[in-house]
Amino acid sequence: MDIATIGGIVAALVFTVISILLSGQLTSFMDAPSVMITVGGAFSATLVSFPLDRFLASLKAINLVFKTQIMDEGSVIRKIIELSNVARKEGLLALEEATESIEDDFLKKGILLIVDGTDPELVRNILETELIFIQGRHGNIRGFYEKLGELLPAWGMIGTLIGLINLLKNMSDPSTIGPNMSVALITTLYGSMGANLLAIPFANKMKLRSEDEILLKEVMIEGLLSIQAGENPRVIEEKLKAFLSPTLRMSLSENEAEGEA
Repeated sequence: MDIATIGGIVAALVFTVISILLSGQLTSFMDAPSVMITVGGAFSATLVSFPLDRFLASLKAINLVFKTQIMDEGSVIRKIIELSNVARKEGLLALEEATESIEDDFLKKGILLIVDGTDPELVRNILETELIFIQGRHGNIRGFYEKLGELLPAWGMIGTLIGLINLLKNMSDPSTIGPNMSVALITTLYGSMGANLLAIPFANKMKLRSEDEILLKEVMIEGLLSIQAGENPRVIEEKLKAFLSPTLRMSLSENEAEGEA
């Protein structure tokens, strides 16, 4: 489980509840009709915005936000260097046996294309095309939560307008104005919290994780093409390190030094 996601949501709820308790009663902020109009309306409008299959797939993808995603660029680079040494000593055909120990389907697919003698430009085109479609799928899911983040405050405002209309109809009884106004504003609160605590942060986390995954696959593509070109493993390593931040490069160099020691 991703501690940052869970911790952030829990912390925001705790701070909100404490602030409510310090200034009033928690039950004053609970209203079932407001939840129905805000949440139900936002999800219904999102369903209008997306095909049913994409809507359901995006809902299922919410577990990606709560899962810990480990992107170990260092281990990928070390694996590519290992493969380059095998190809340099035993030839490209020897890489087929090495695929048995590789779990990443993208990397395995690239190696098999190389083993089959596919033209380097075609290898790049195939892998980059797959990368484009991966980005597209990620973008579709992210777009779902971005749209939900747009619609939640809007439906909160719609709920507020409905509440105000009911309030104005009962202006003859001054004692109902305060309670009705309170209920009318709760929908705006629900919409703002749903958008800014859940939908928009979820979309942002998915964007960051997508960027990390795409970067890792770009490292794989460059490494595989370098192996196919017969480049020196040391040159390949330096080329792939260019994809990493200075901190990751330093960490990778330190790990290599420890391994040699």
